[in-house]
Amino acid sequence: MHISAGIAALAGAMVLGRRNGHVRNTSSSTPNVPYVLLGTGLLWFGWFGFNAGSALGANELAATSFVNTNLASAAALIAWLLIEVVRGTKPTAVGACTGAVVGLVAITPAAGYVQYGQSILIGVVAALVSHAAVHWQNSRPTIDDTLDVFPCHGLGGIVGMLLTGVFADKVGLIHGTATVFGYHVLGLLIVVTYSFVGSWLLLKLTAKLFGLRVKPAEEQLGLDLSQHEESTYHVDEEFEQTYQSQRPDSGKIAHRMSDSLVS
Repeated sequence: MHISAGIAALAGAMVLGRRNGHVRNTSSSTPNVPYVLLGTGLLWFGWFGFNAGSALGANELAATSFVNTNLASAAALIAWLLIEVVRGTKPTAVGACTGAVVGLVAITPAAGYVQYGQSILIGVVAALVSHAAVHWQNSRPTIDDTLDVFPCHGLGGIVGMLLTGVFADKVGLIHGTATVFGYHVLGLLIVVTYSFVGSWLLLKLTAKLFGLRVKPAEEQLGLDLSQHEESTYHVDEEFEQTYQSQRPDSGKIAHRMSDSLVS
């Protein structure tokens, strides 16, 4: 699932093209870090049900999955922060959240079938790979994967899937059998090919039938205002007045906007 999401995001970025701000190399900041922290906490909590709950019972498999899920995510979080420090940047709350999610993604296929130390290793390796991919992708002027879905979910899932075939109890590569690892590699090739080709074709078809991009002026204004006529965060008065003057029904919009804006 996570690999498919990452591959689909990559295909979408290639078909949709770059945002105008990305073309101009305009940097953007995270609008609400506390919400990022809250969302990550909810994901982390829910992931216990996702992984441990897959055992369909309160048994040893569920307990192992529960512990490994927490260990891998925590290890990836710490690894991500340490990488930021080693690279000479400051450790950030958003970076910690990103690392935690990468660890959750990576441990999912292996949660019930590896030892505790191996789950920590999976989290660390996934953080290293995803962080390097994020840095590489953001240095490429032609790739605009806004949320870094491919480096984090796509590559994080790929790392987890391959390392499951390496460390899985009794059947992993380190136990002298390559059968499961081979199946995982084959499955990975099938998923990547199917997800990329299928997403590419569907996006191209949608673009032909309905269009994928908004108008440049709407993109410049922001999708909250241009598509929904509301804003999650405060919009300064001059910007709001400019928006209202561009619309023929500006009186009605002004009323709706005044109700929805956060002062």
